[in-house]
Amino acid sequence: MKMYHICEIFESLQGEGLHTGMAALFVRFSGCNLRCSFCDTDFFERESLTLDALVARVAESKVKSVILTGGEPAMQVDAALVEALHGIGKTVHVETNGTLPLPETIDWVTCSPKTTDISRLKIARVDELKVVYEAQDMTAYDAMIARFRPQSLRLQPCDTGNRDKNALLTREAVEYVLNHPEWRLSLQTHKLINIQ
Repeated sequence: MKMYHICEIFESLQGEGLHTGMAALFVRFSGCNLRCSFCDTDFFERESLTLDALVARVAESKVKSVILTGGEPAMQVDAALVEALHGIGKTVHVETNGTLPLPETIDWVTCSPKTTDISRLKIARVDELKVVYEAQDMTAYDAMIARFRPQSLRLQPCDTGNRDKNALLTREAVEYVLNHPEWRLSLQTHKLINIQ
């Protein structure tokens, strides 16, 4: 029997991207296939749940939108889980690095690529491209935009843990958006208002 390895399940507001401020139930899966230097997430396993047990936990929430995140949720999310969540009236969002395939029935895919090598992306669809900005060459994402034609382009200054560096990255991201208005600035508003 398949087990889903979970870090935590919690209600909060979406803090980033197009759906900022939306009430959501977050299901954080353990494990990741990458090790990013700026990762601020503890994604170690806390519990293992069967499909039925996980869906039962999700069903306890009156919040309609479920955000599958991690770690890297694509390591575990499958069509059976998405179908079961749809079956209890939930809308399924996923936040992924894009390097592993996902079920096509997910309602909203946010890809935050940790590489500019488009050949490493294995997902079929990107609704929202969210780039963590570390002063990299943004033209490297042009091929991703051309391939996936995302509905939303978000530029999010990296939280380096250093106040001065963060301020510099934020200023540069603002300047980039001003010069490239197809992009929108994304801030981690959950950190700004001190919620999970």
